Amino acid sequence: MSRTPKNLLSIVYSSTSAHPFKDEELNALLALSRENNARAHLTGMLLYRSGRFLQVIEGPADVLRERMSIIAADPRHLDIHILLQETIDERQFPDWTMAYDPASEVAAENIPGYRSTFSDIEGDDDPQESVAALRELIRWFQDRAVQQR
Repeated sequence: MSRTPKNLLSIVYSSTSAHPFKDEELNALLALSRENNARAHLTGMLLYRSGRFLQVIEGPADVLRERMSIIAADPRHLDIHILLQETIDERQFPDWTMAYDPASEVAAENIPGYRSTFSDIEGDDDPQESVAALRELIRWFQDRAVQQR
């Protein structure tokens, strides 16, 4: 998974789940996502908490745009917001087709850059502060992903 094609894109988005996911449903979604992402050479990470998703997904720009169209049409996702989209030189999660952390209530308070809701990141109040919070959250998750290998 660590091959680095040219024209890499990274997208961070948030969405609301159409219904709260039970552990079994989330595990099935993760298994399917990991399989699809491996086939499409996409990598990334997913946080899920209280009916909200935050995902970093990265890979070849054309493939990633197609995947985002599929996600946008998925009835399990509502209120999708692209929080950050940028061209990258290398993957942030090169070895993870979909790293995952359930982010419990207690643990979430200790995650740098994490928000109990994403409304502050979705608004236009301070885009630079929002991007800084997202980057801090991504760095935290990268560090955890490396430790869990």
